Amino acid sequence: MLQDGKLYIGTSRKPDDTINKGEYLDLKYGNRHGLVTGATGTGKTVTLQILAEGFSNAGVPVFCADVKGDLSGIGAVGEPKDFLQKRATEIGLDPYDFQEFPVIFWDLYGEKGHRVRTTMTEMGPLLLSRLMNATDAQEGVLNIAFKIADEGGLALLDLKDLQALLNYMGENATALSNKYGFISKSSVGSIQRELLILEQQGAEHFFGEPALKITDIMRTTRDGRGAISVLAADKLMMNPRLYGTFLLWLMSELFEQLPEIGDPEKPKLVFFFDEAHLLFNDAPKVLVERVEQVVRLIRSKGVGVYFVTQNPLDVPETVLAQLGNRVQHALRAYTPREQKAVKTAADTFRPNPDFDCATVITNLGTGEALVSTLEAKGAPSMVERTLIRPPSSRLGPITEAERAELMKISPVAGLYDEDFDRESAYEILAARAAKSTEQAEAARKAEEEPAEQEASTGGSRWTLPGFGNDEPAAPTGAKPKPRSGYQRETIAEAAMKTVARTVASSLGRALVRGILGSLRR
Repeated sequence: MLQDGKLYIGTSRKPDDTINKGEYLDLKYGNRHGLVTGATGTGKTVTLQILAEGFSNAGVPVFCADVKGDLSGIGAVGEPKDFLQKRATEIGLDPYDFQEFPVIFWDLYGEKGHRVRTTMTEMGPLLLSRLMNATDAQEGVLNIAFKIADEGGLALLDLKDLQALLNYMGENATALSNKYGFISKSSVGSIQRELLILEQQGAEHFFGEPALKITDIMRTTRDGRGAISVLAADKLMMNPRLYGTFLLWLMSELFEQLPEIGDPEKPKLVFFFDEAHLLFNDAPKVLVERVEQVVRLIRSKGVGVYFVTQNPLDVPETVLAQLGNRVQHALRAYTPREQKAVKTAADTFRPNPDFDCATVITNLGTGEALVSTLEAKGAPSMVERTLIRPPSSRLGPITEAERAELMKISPVAGLYDEDFDRESAYEILAARAAKSTEQAEAARKAEEEPAEQEASTGGSRWTLPGFGNDEPAAPTGAKPKPRSGYQRETIAEAAMKTVARTVASSLGRALVRGILGSLRR
């Protein structure tokens, strides 16, 4: 399938339906990106499969999202079937060999593949705030949160770490605002609600440790073939925000980690995004902008990006203009939008005088496509009506037992399958809160003990004259002297009682006025 640095895609036909020539994708231009489109059931997934097989045999690692679950068969040996043998004969593919390919299954939920995770710290405040469509104030709060975490040695690994830090910031907003700038409690609450949405969509499975290393999706085998990483995305597609989070992080990591290499002889990595319309439909604006940026700039890092979707209109024009290798399967033209899609697809090809592209697109059979790839000097080849070659691996999904066996012998087996929850912001803040509670309880008890002792010894009684027993207590064991008969009080005693009554009356009025606030003197 690999001839002189080229990937065999299929064989084109002449107008009289005889064999024309083989159609290839030059490895040198494999990082110039591509597009595979067509209506449901026209053979897009098979085209994705045979391209992944070709890149793998050429030593190029491949990453692809398996939306429908039928791409997993790439890890098993193909089975001879009549319609496959017939296609091989029609295009002159002799010999037609079967083989399995080195595959690594991934799954954000850890159900159909090895776990895929990253940490909040690696995601960073900028990407996280843009993902959540945060306002400027909310983005500022997130930046302050990561600043506090850095200065305080608080590792932000998973959702509960960031949630705990936001709770801390909300409770201490006034004190923290004096140091870092204004922290609005309403902004903190809005961010917490957005995190709750992510959590409900399963983000707790995505944020944590151990984090995925980019090098693990860029592996090659001992015999020089590129490993094919297959992401189980059937369940993930039900949570578009989480899917967007994953793609946003993955593309950012590639930008940060891969060096500039110019135009290599073959790509270092190839991405296939199946059902790409799910990537762009209702996607956050920042995600679309990031994809556009990746498509424009990641070519020089040796990475090719291929979109697989039903309609070329599903891909933004700014992205569509960067896709040099095209495989167009049949389109239906029943509605005005579909008719526009047919015209758009036809206009993007370099014309072939032997047929009209717009007419042919609506008449292509299953497994048949219009193919145009980049050739000498990066110019697009003339479009050709092509029969796509049959796959060498199994057509259709593998069984659960086969998937489990492949995961067991995977080169990353045991690296990501177990959660690792080390001490981070959540645990540190919880420990600080518990310690503060203990100290407050100890201080409260220390204040209560003297008061209880004073009450038990009578020390809390009033000592002002006239408010209680202001006479000294009799010595223990001493008997008070008996007073017999009437004794006339002295002038000094009478004066003291008058003063006591005056003080008592004034103090009583003051107390009542303090309570009611309306008593007149």
